[in-house]
Amino acid sequence: MKSRLLPIFLALVSFLAPLTRAADTTKPAASAKPIRALLITGGCCHDYDFQAKALTEGLKKFGDITWTIVNEGGKTTRGEIKLYDNPDWAKPYDVVVHNECFADTDNLAYISKIVAAHRAGTPAVVIHCAMHTYRALKEDTWREFLGVTSRRHDHQSNYPVRPVLADHPALKDFPAPAWTTPMDELYVIEKLWPTAKALAVAKSEKDGNDYACIWTNSYHGTRVFGTTFGHSNATWSDPAFITLLAHGLHWAAGR
Repeated sequence: MKSRLLPIFLALVSFLAPLTRAADTTKPAASAKPIRALLITGGCCHDYDFQAKALTEGLKKFGDITWTIVNEGGKTTRGEIKLYDNPDWAKPYDVVVHNECFADTDNLAYISKIVAAHRAGTPAVVIHCAMHTYRALKEDTWREFLGVTSRRHDHQSNYPVRPVLADHPALKDFPAPAWTTPMDELYVIEKLWPTAKALAVAKSEKDGNDYACIWTNSYHGTRVFGTTFGHSNATWSDPAFITLLAHGLHWAAGR
């Protein structure tokens, strides 16, 4: 009797084994570790306390992010942050968000310490006045990292923002066919670096030209996501803007 049942038992095991393996692949993956994010902020011209809260609170529904906030340098156009004195300043983080405004800081040695960490592989998100930060620096050290060159902006207005690479992950859930900003500034992009790709553009009301206002950059292989919008508290209160930053940050961090 046993000898007759053994082949049936082995056949049943052989039949069920692939099903078991297939079922295992459908199990939910273990929860990803929180993204360790560093926000660098401060400087002139903006309500950085409000913006920091809008960013950290707004991104909670998009995933688990552990934030460290460094708001230093005062409220002027010239400031330096002590954090960068540590050559390993970026190592504890998966992504660094630059939302600062120090246009007149032109210390090349200081700025080189910042970009060195990103060149070594730490991804970044760059927002609004980060593009005019270190504007006084003659060398393109900072601008190469950003992926854009800008030294001025148009007046505040409600700018329709039109995707040009709508299928990019950073533009997930982006309003179609365009997102009209709250009152904000359109930055004039003099140069989109060869390593950068425009994801969306907006038209200047002064010269009629389209300027990249959302983009990605590959800085020596490091991911950088950027947008020139983010001047007003109204923009930071707009769910579409927060959603854009959320997806841009996750893309930069490789999540």
